[in-house]
Amino acid sequence: MTFFLAPFTTKHTTAPFSKIALSDYQPAFEKTIEIARNEINAIAINTAAPTFENTIEALDFAGAALDRLSSIFFNLNSAETCDEMQKIAQEVSPLLTEFSNDVALNEDLFKRIKAVYDQKELLQLTTEQATLLDKKFKGFSRNGALLNEEDKIKLREIDTELAKRKLTYGENVLAETNTYQLHITHEADLKGLPDGAKEMAASLAKSKELEGWIFTLDFPSYLPFVTYVDNRELRKEIAIAAGKKSFQDNEFDNKENVKRIVELRHKRANLLGYESHSHFVLEERMAQNPNNVQSFLNDLLEKAKPAAIKEFGQLTAFAKELDGIDQLEKWDGAYYSEKLKQKLFRLDDEVLKPYFQLENVLNGAFTIAEKLFGITFKEVFDIDTYHKDVQTFEVLDFEGNLVAVFYSDFFPRKGKRNGAWMTSFKPQYIKDGINERPHVSIVCNFTPPTETKPSLLTFNEVTTLFHEFGHALHGMLANTTYPSLSGTSVYWDFVELPSQVMENWCYEPEALALFAKHYETGEIIPQEYVEKIKESASFLEGMATLRQLSFGILDMAYHAKSQTVDAVKSFEKQAMASTSLYPDVAENCMSTSFSHIFQGGYSSGYYSYKWAEVLDADAFAYFQEKGIFNQEVATKFKDNVLSKGGTELPMELYKKFRGQEPKVEALLKRAGLV
Repeated sequence: MTFFLAPFTTKHTTAPFSKIALSDYQPAFEKTIEIARNEINAIAINTAAPTFENTIEALDFAGAALDRLSSIFFNLNSAETCDEMQKIAQEVSPLLTEFSNDVALNEDLFKRIKAVYDQKELLQLTTEQATLLDKKFKGFSRNGALLNEEDKIKLREIDTELAKRKLTYGENVLAETNTYQLHITHEADLKGLPDGAKEMAASLAKSKELEGWIFTLDFPSYLPFVTYVDNRELRKEIAIAAGKKSFQDNEFDNKENVKRIVELRHKRANLLGYESHSHFVLEERMAQNPNNVQSFLNDLLEKAKPAAIKEFGQLTAFAKELDGIDQLEKWDGAYYSEKLKQKLFRLDDEVLKPYFQLENVLNGAFTIAEKLFGITFKEVFDIDTYHKDVQTFEVLDFEGNLVAVFYSDFFPRKGKRNGAWMTSFKPQYIKDGINERPHVSIVCNFTPPTETKPSLLTFNEVTTLFHEFGHALHGMLANTTYPSLSGTSVYWDFVELPSQVMENWCYEPEALALFAKHYETGEIIPQEYVEKIKESASFLEGMATLRQLSFGILDMAYHAKSQTVDAVKSFEKQAMASTSLYPDVAENCMSTSFSHIFQGGYSSGYYSYKWAEVLDADAFAYFQEKGIFNQEVATKFKDNVLSKGGTELPMELYKKFRGQEPKVEALLKRAGLV
């Protein structure tokens, strides 16, 4: 427990993962909450007149030990959890909610913040200081500081229940993912499946002391199965299993959690004087309000839907011609899309994978970052990790100064949630004249190496790596004074710009030549493959856009107006009707495993993926105009976007980089929708 009460004495003050016992966490949380509480109270009862330094700045640096502990614990609860850890999470979440409510509803503290806020015009603050002051004031007013005592109590009750519901929701999804396995004993049932995926499934079966092949709902196992296996009934079986996670009337069912989370969010927003949860959330986003989001989604829907319907017709005709299928079902989508893609472009992921060995792709991302932003990555082996798969790197500038510590964790395992994400174990900030550098991690679930092959990535996994690496650059290149404004601490509809813009380099011949080399021969990926990758980038883009819009539309349906959801399935079906192409599957419901909006931070924010695509298409058009490794453009991007965090309004930062507001035309052109 004492680890968390002072800065770590490890190299670069990195987390001493192997020395932390699970039994350390609960007492450490209790102690660091107590320390944070004392630090906050000292600010609140200070008898000196409130100033920016003794109130706003002091508040941003208060609770550092608790923040560090929380980042370590909750990151591991996503990447390396177990039953005991989940139990601790359930125990400490209410304590953290209670503490944050105590802070948010501390009247003496808010009086001091308001006193500074009321005289902000006289204070001659820097842009960053003014942003911090605004953020602290809104943080309190938007979290109940202006409520009467009775309503403050109601808010606490809502927040406590919400924290527990969201945690339970996520645990249920993980449990359902881990529970399911498809055990195949006849090799004929795997006709069409690539050797690498087959070998991985055999290895998984062997680890469970079973004959044959095991497939799970983890993406590296699930996706090749539904994409390549000829046996339609088996594709149907695993696809339905994936679609009914936490929608099975069992102990892991999330229907009531969905209904209650939606209800509590609206109650909270109404209590704070907002029309809906979306009105509350979007006040602090580039989009500003639900009307703007709805207009944005509907505008894109109008442009994408005709293309999507046409593409779906082509796919249906292709499946009919190939296999006599009259009605495409959801478990047919990936399979026939891949077959059609191969026919049109003669581009097969299995042909591409040998050119995308994980180590080469990672080094390619490093080289591109070096060319653009002047940083180098050096693997080191004396920084502690939480699992043997995790690699550690020192990120240095050209003078050899430490820029960041970078962790990578790439392969699926039990206790690690699905998907891919970037996170931080320590933020960047400047205190007492010292620029504390960040500790950043990317966590993915890529195809692992087998006994005969290294980890060879699908092209989709390549773009995923670059996406998360873009988030990591946002964290690593941060250069702000205050921790709460550093790195990815930006508006949610701006946070995806650095990640999505990095994906563009995966399609550029000049960039691919740096890392797309055959793992056996060292041959650089043939130019014809590169051209086909670029050509196929907008393949079925109308359908892909419609799918993404459907998630944003569902999110807004739940959150943009106060309501009670009676039946989750029928509510979802109605909300997504305008974007539906495939027939409905009665046993399936997306809402019960839509972790982004019900467990993560994307409620009323899922639209931001498409919003950020507009930003990234417009931003990359600037790079293309000047050259994809152009130093002037890269430096502008680093200085005005990557290093600035949340120190200014995102649109102001974007305009400083680009010289203008983003235009949607760049996205429509790239997607082939105009």
